[in-house]
Amino acid sequence: MKLNVKPSLVVSIPKRSYPIFVGVDIFENVDYSQFFIGNKALIVTDDHIAPILLDRVTKTLSKFADVDFLILKSGETSKNMETLSRIHSKLIENNFDRSSTLIALGGGVIGDITGFAAATYQRGINYIQLPTTLLAQVDSSVGGKTGVNHPLGKNMIGAFHQPLAVVIDISFLSTLSDRQYCSGVAEVIKYGLIKDKDFYSWLIENIKMLKCRDHSALITAVEASIQIKAAVVAADEREENIRAILNFGHTFGHAIESFQRYEGFLHGEAISVGMILAMSASGLLGQTSDADLDLLTNALQQFELPVNVPKDMTKEIFLDYMDRDKKVLDGNIRLILLKSIGHAYLESTETKPLLDKLFKTL
Repeated sequence: MKLNVKPSLVVSIPKRSYPIFVGVDIFENVDYSQFFIGNKALIVTDDHIAPILLDRVTKTLSKFADVDFLILKSGETSKNMETLSRIHSKLIENNFDRSSTLIALGGGVIGDITGFAAATYQRGINYIQLPTTLLAQVDSSVGGKTGVNHPLGKNMIGAFHQPLAVVIDISFLSTLSDRQYCSGVAEVIKYGLIKDKDFYSWLIENIKMLKCRDHSALITAVEASIQIKAAVVAADEREENIRAILNFGHTFGHAIESFQRYEGFLHGEAISVGMILAMSASGLLGQTSDADLDLLTNALQQFELPVNVPKDMTKEIFLDYMDRDKKVLDGNIRLILLKSIGHAYLESTETKPLLDKLFKTL
């Protein structure tokens, strides 16, 4: 077999640039020899993906390394320190060393926790992202954010640790339920809102194609999303300034997820509501219009994504969880808002009065 797949783009950051491959049925055609330093690799996946893709992935990667695997319980509730310890134990018990490689085969939970295991095992080993969900393909697999949740807050424990490579095979999305797939669409819409008005317009015009998972539309959407993220990450790897715009809708969304103990809304569903709140806050400042909010609301509803705050969440609950968010600085809740469609910015001053006004409208 000729290993001839070329990267779609490269994330260019100091000391750690890496390729991203995007296509349909490309997984077997990537030359993985360039990414394995030693001869041992551990695939970390979950009990949803394992029956579908583990044999296929193991067969291919075994041509390049001695491959073992670990199967975790699927879902956000597995993204914790106990699960992280299971990965570390597997690595120690089987004598994995600093030349070994971890393989994250799954969605955002698997990618985040596997990346964090790689960041912390023997003070850092290499890992490769093989994202299987739309949300992971367009967002969490790129950028090197790794970590686990704490009962009091999402992603509160983690590290920046960039992968060696990201291989995005659109065919892997066949493993997704409609709900999981639509959850990922929320993150795609986010990219247009924060950085590319033309892409946002394209998304609105191609809702039907995306709903039916048309491969050509998906490749366009995935490549556009990761090009935006790669550029932002290259400019600000450790989220010291501009990278914060990638969190549009997330401060609100993470509060919802934490309050629900990660057992209610999926991540993209919580971000959907979060984007409505962030757009509404931008509107209160006179920066976006009612028409902008209506267009976003309709687009999200086309994918059966929620647009209303959970009935049992009050202003006080929101503020309690938002005060614990990792983006809080010097006691200020920092919000990502829109000056206009395609132009996001960080608002870090006087957000409490704005939030009080926003929550009165709910």
